[in-house]
Amino acid sequence: MIQFANVVVYNYQYLLDPKVAGIISKEMEKECVVVFDEAHNIDNVCIEALSVNIRQQTLDGATRNLSQVTQLIEKSKATDANRLRQEYSRLVEGLAQRGNLAGTDTWLANPALPQDILQEAVPGNIRRAEHFVAFLKRLVQYIKNRMITEKVESESPVSFVTALQNQAGIDQKSLKFCYDRLHSLLLTLEVTNTDEFMYIQTVCDFATLVGTYTRGFTIIIEPYDERMPNIPDPVLQLSCLDSSLAIKPVFEKFQSVVITSGTLSPIDLYPRLLNFHPVISNSYKMTLTRDCLCPMVLTRGSDQLPVSTKFDMRSDPGVVRNYGRLLLEMVTAVPDGIVCFFVSYSYMDGIVNSWNEMGILQEVMQHKLVFIETQDVVETTLALDNYRRACDCGRGAVFFSVARGKVAEGIDFDRHYGRLVIMYGVPFQYTLSRILRARLEYLRETFQIKENDFLTFDAVRQAAQCVGRVIRSKADYGMMIFADKRYNRHDKRSKLPGWILSHLREAHLNLSTDMSVHIAREFLRRMAQPYDKTGKGLNATLLSQADLEKMEKK
Repeated sequence: MIQFANVVVYNYQYLLDPKVAGIISKEMEKECVVVFDEAHNIDNVCIEALSVNIRQQTLDGATRNLSQVTQLIEKSKATDANRLRQEYSRLVEGLAQRGNLAGTDTWLANPALPQDILQEAVPGNIRRAEHFVAFLKRLVQYIKNRMITEKVESESPVSFVTALQNQAGIDQKSLKFCYDRLHSLLLTLEVTNTDEFMYIQTVCDFATLVGTYTRGFTIIIEPYDERMPNIPDPVLQLSCLDSSLAIKPVFEKFQSVVITSGTLSPIDLYPRLLNFHPVISNSYKMTLTRDCLCPMVLTRGSDQLPVSTKFDMRSDPGVVRNYGRLLLEMVTAVPDGIVCFFVSYSYMDGIVNSWNEMGILQEVMQHKLVFIETQDVVETTLALDNYRRACDCGRGAVFFSVARGKVAEGIDFDRHYGRLVIMYGVPFQYTLSRILRARLEYLRETFQIKENDFLTFDAVRQAAQCVGRVIRSKADYGMMIFADKRYNRHDKRSKLPGWILSHLREAHLNLSTDMSVHIAREFLRRMAQPYDKTGKGLNATLLSQADLEKMEKK
């Protein structure tokens, strides 16, 4: 249908992930206008598009797949040996010219980016079907041996390929052709249920990417998950570090690309991350008929003790108690729905347990019901549904959620479903993650982006994404509380989007709990007054027929 449509709305992956884009988006003409909306996380999507994870189950599945393929080859030899011979001669002529491989819906395209695919004949050592299967068996065996390790290993694709050459006799050029060669073989063997061969496809994905790219990637082998060091769960991750790789073909192919979001700030960091020069870079204000946003920065409790989720402070009973008192004061003052975001699931579990022991939760429940997001999608959906019902019937509710969870990205708490959002702490990424560390090092060396700058930028865009859930239309109103003393520092605060900063008054910084309750009461009283929705003079937000005619004349 894409060839006939005027407007196509789809997921980022259809354009950025070369495996999918090679099938779906190759029909798009140069004149198309591409708009990435809600693009504040575009760098992460670009990185995921070119990253591959291999676990023990993947390798076991790949071994099973290879046995199946061997049987199919034997069967094919017995019934129709001509097919394999024809394939061999096709490969000699050079199959990587994309046209020779019929693109079908069941097969994804090559995982490497279009301009990096070799346009030449398949190497001789993998042309014959049996040789190719033997080649893959060696590859799978080598990866299995590499994953038997006691400590974490990290290396570049170049050193991985060199070791592979020395120990398993597999050269870089053959690796590049892995994916296409498998595609060709399964087409020749007339395999229809390609889902069964997912494991070996993943291994070939990995091989093609490792063989193609020497820069901007790292390979990390972890013997176990750090959160559960006693359970062996080895994983080999080929992680892309450079988000500009996946988006480069999009910039080259289309003449107009727009990247937009409500939380693209600081706006000058995105061109550096994605390595391009914007023709126009602009940040727009919100046109509102009244001041219906009220952001506040809370730095201390009523007892004047500072609050923060910094590692050395987060388990301090004084901080936990002050965070609890803040919620308790707010549920008495704010009607309908309140949403609280925490920095991680583990922190949320810990603080909810502490509040329960202190008796704070029981007091909150007298005013509003409490619902909690969990890692189970079904449970969370049910909790959200009941939260909405509690808000609808006037009982009021509080929803506890996680800043990097499912709810923070996609669910709106508009109107009475969210009158207040409390952001407990600054949602930094898990800084000990090896992939994150490798990426920070790469950003520092390649784009001269300081580690601290990137981490702060990443945490603040996530916080802005969370609090932005509360206001969803011009008639809506809501409050945001950034509950952490670090938000009072200029380097954190200045990275918030302009439309939040323009409403953040000097008087709303460095607040204590009792001051913030006073401001909240004042704000809610002001919002309860009747007002003219269309606005007057400079604040006019709805255009009349006459206004439109004036604009046309201009």
